[in-house]
Amino acid sequence: MSCKFLAFNIHYKLFNGSMMNGIIGGTSLLKSTIFSRWTSKKIETPYGSTSVKIKNNNVFIQRHGNPPVPPHKINFRANIWALKYLNVQKVVSVNSVGSLKLKIQPGTFLIPRDFISLWIATSFYDKEMKFIVPEMDLRLFKYISKLAKTLKMAVKSGGVYIQTIGPRLETKAEIKILKRYGDVVGMTMPSETILCMEYEIPYASICSVDNYCNGILKEPLTTEELDINRKKNMQAIETFIRALLERNFE
Repeated sequence: MSCKFLAFNIHYKLFNGSMMNGIIGGTSLLKSTIFSRWTSKKIETPYGSTSVKIKNNNVFIQRHGNPPVPPHKINFRANIWALKYLNVQKVVSVNSVGSLKLKIQPGTFLIPRDFISLWIATSFYDKEMKFIVPEMDLRLFKYISKLAKTLKMAVKSGGVYIQTIGPRLETKAEIKILKRYGDVVGMTMPSETILCMEYEIPYASICSVDNYCNGILKEPLTTEELDINRKKNMQAIETFIRALLERNFE
């Protein structure tokens, strides 16, 4: 057994008495204060250190870290390893995305059922032959879809998330191709989804639609537009998270 997996087994035994729920946040929660009074904990992993916040049986990870790093520098493996180490049994993530479809307007939310990430390889299995059949968790998908609708959020259940590498936004030519196959574009969700699947942790995402992708509208896309829409969506996301925590993910 390798050292990193031996360390994992030792760490896991320390926490296997209490089952935890996980929340992963991104740019839409960078300025949120909802987790400000949670207990901070630094966790050393075989992939580097990461930080989490803990309250009761809930764990929060800011995927971009503090200070925040751009999407292509996120240490996804350290983040998901830490969740497994803390015995997290379910993960709900919040992801900021751009819309590929006119009918999916900024200011609304989408809960993906599938994804495309053909050009990004993220895995815990770099040195052994192990394959998974990727399938996002249906039960958790249905649960957060129902919760969002109960809260009267403008939400679309189902759709395809396409992951790009970042950190730049996509060109108009790239969007012209991607809009044939997907509904939203982001830079993070599938990397987390795949790692959670490898550790058999159910994962679902609620995506904050912050803009139309470059070229969907005739008007040029600006970064100011992204910032304005993220601020508008943050209140709804915080309401969703509070409801999720109050219900203990059930």
